[in-house]
Amino acid sequence: MLEKLVRESQALDKAIAGEELSFDDGMELMNYENLHMLGAVANNSRQKLVGNTVTFAASYYMNYTNVCAASCQMCAFYRKGDEADAYTLTPDQIEQRVALAKKMGATEVHIVGGFHPTLPLDYYEDMMRIIKKNHPELNIKAFTAAEIFYLSKLTKNSVKEILLRLKKAGLDSMPGGGAELFHPDVRKFIVRGKCSGQEWLDTIEQAHNLGIKSNATMLYGHVEKPEHVIDHLIKLRDLQKKTRGFITFIPLKFSLEHTELEKENHVKYECSSIYDLKVIALSRLMLAGELNNISVYWVAYGKKFAQVALSNGGSDLVGTAFSEEIYRAAGKPTNSSVLELANMVKEIGRSPAQRDTFFNILQRF
Repeated sequence: MLEKLVRESQALDKAIAGEELSFDDGMELMNYENLHMLGAVANNSRQKLVGNTVTFAASYYMNYTNVCAASCQMCAFYRKGDEADAYTLTPDQIEQRVALAKKMGATEVHIVGGFHPTLPLDYYEDMMRIIKKNHPELNIKAFTAAEIFYLSKLTKNSVKEILLRLKKAGLDSMPGGGAELFHPDVRKFIVRGKCSGQEWLDTIEQAHNLGIKSNATMLYGHVEKPEHVIDHLIKLRDLQKKTRGFITFIPLKFSLEHTELEKENHVKYECSSIYDLKVIALSRLMLAGELNNISVYWVAYGKKFAQVALSNGGSDLVGTAFSEEIYRAAGKPTNSSVLELANMVKEIGRSPAQRDTFFNILQRF
């Protein structure tokens, strides 16, 4: 049926046939005006690749510090250390929070923070050890590739050495943050004091080669152009072909409030819902066959719109996001229970399932 309706788009014809899309195909679809058809093809691809199940994890999100040597224009979370609300948790405080998360039913802890300018590598190793010792069944998903790269520069150790030491201490997997957008033409306007796009890719490749799998992300909806989005997706796809180390892809909608981009009027409005749906659909179609888990981050979209995004190629809701502080800093509500997420999925006629970090199904509803 769809094949008969999309004659005007060669890129959509290729997508329906399951062929890999090129940069030019991606650009065609970024400029394609029939959003309903684009979403239908993405949804068709989703159904063929992963079926009707929508997954989510019971996740506890924790930020061990908001002190950061970087001053990214797109971030509302960082502090320089002398502000009243600047903080750094001790390993014992972190363990207490993780113990609470386990009582809440979490199966994974998602731990990230700022680029703290003075914390030694021992701090990070001690954090991993105390969590793994007391909660061996929890998956520790910690430290973005950007944090690892920063730690290697700060401590004068290689990226590989940092990763090996953290893995030995208990690190199980890595989140996908810090990728933002890879292209240097846009990256320089949204990050300051953070690794380059290529350095992020090189760091996460080393993690994958050491058996540490990770998520992948893309921050969109600020100053980028269509070509920057397609470039980002293709670079992730190319790396996935080499390492098979990405678990899921999470497009992250830029949250404007309290950021430098807002204060200096570089970005006046958050991007439209139409653009959100286009990005979700493009993510599904550009990554199809290589990275088939496409996550809809309901924290950024809100629960109702997340349901719409699931019908435009999404297949996962990331997780419960207990205590998600980065989006909260930009004015977004963040808590939800497993049952709430299951009900969200049922309302759109799909099958909800709780998963672990690596997309093994734990229970169905």
